[in-house]
Parts: sequence; C-alpha cells; structure tokens
Amino acid sequence: MGRGVVQIETGYTFIADGGGGVVSQTQSYPEILTRVGILAEWLEFRIAYNHIAGQVVSPLPLPTDIPSGPEDLYMGFKLMLTPQDGILPEMSIMPQWTLPTGHASTTAGVVAPGVNWLYGWDIAEWISTAGSTQCNMSVDDDDQVYTEFAQSWTIGYTFTEHWGGYTEWFVLAPSGSDVARTQHYFDGGFIFPVTNDLQFDIRAGVGLNEPSDDFFGGVGAVIRL
Repeated sequence: MGRGVVQIETGYTFIADGGGGVVSQTQSYPEILTRVGILAEWLEFRIAYNHIAGQVVSPLPLPTDIPSGPEDLYMGFKLMLTPQDGILPEMSIMPQWTLPTGHASTTAGVVAPGVNWLYGWDIAEWISTAGSTQCNMSVDDDDQVYTEFAQSWTIGYTFTEHWGGYTEWFVLAPSGSDVARTQHYFDGGFIFPVTNDLQFDIRAGVGLNEPSDDFFGGVGAVIRL
C-alpha cells in the first residue's frame, strides 16, 4: 500500500448450493477489508468485517441451523518480501488470524492463526499471473480443530485503461477433520478502474466437485483514501 495510504475494499456475494438434498442460499456482505500502510513502505495492516445471512430454500420443513450473523473479525499484516526480478516473482507474506467475535452459528470460538504466501509475475503489459498458498487453523461443524490448506492461481488481463479481467482456480483442502472435505472452484470476473483511487468489479464462479458450493457471484468496490 505504501506508508500512510488507506484503502477500503467492500463487496457483496450471493452463494447457492444444492448438496445433500438441501437447497440453500447465502448472502455475504459488506465484506469490508481496510488496508493501512504503516511504519514503512513494505508493511501493511489489514482488518476485515463481514456478515452472512443463510436461508434454506428446500426441502420442507426447513431446517433452522444454517449459519447466519457476523463472522469472526479478521486481522493481519502484509510484508513485502521481494520485487519481481526476471523469473523471480514479486513476493509477500501475510501472518493473519481471526478473533472469536462472530455470532454463535458462525464463530470458530477460538483465535485461529494462519499464514498466506503471495507471489506473482507481470508477463507483459496486458497479462500477469499470481498464486497464493495459505495454511490456516479452522474449526469444523463438530467443533474439531483442524488445519485448512488453500491454494489459488490467477491470470489477470488488461484490456484497456478502464477495463480488465481475471480467471482463477482455487482449492480448500482440510487436514485433520472428519467433517470438512476438499473443495475446488473456478471463477472469473471483470475489473473497471475509474480513477487511480476508485475501482469496481463483478465476478462469478462455480464449484468443481460435490462438496463445493454450486455457484457464487458478486460485486465489489475499492476506494483509496
């Protein structure tokens, strides 16, 4: 971000799933992530708040235990490690954690630490690629603590000065849980930079295996102060 720079990212996501004979819909908002450059050009503080509203559509009678309410508060730091140098990628590391501040149906109930390694390459003026490798503590529906590994790979496209896009694959892979299962997703979207300090986006994605949510889509905005 750069020291003294503040950026606010917000959005809305609609999620639909029909797994296990239960059709559910979830709305996620306001997905607020505040990023603040602190102390040095290479250090950033991050804090995020979100709320989810779940609804079961069928079958009747409708179950009432679908998660809804504020999620656990997210906090972390992003440290710039290296700029891109030839085939060596630009890299950052993010120590991160969630605090048990959420609703009873959404909280992990414990402080859940994790780490995210980010890396990427600008290939040409119109195309770039990047990856993210995460390891986070989580708690499943049986209150069992486990480790969740997350891997993503993204290709970014610049079409014009005010229009870009991306495609992405990502996987969530639990280890040590008898309930949580590996989920694969593919998504993409379009990005619309209005000015250097204002950007909008639209996105949609699908689950690639049975444990994954069937579909998600959303919109977002980024404001730099």
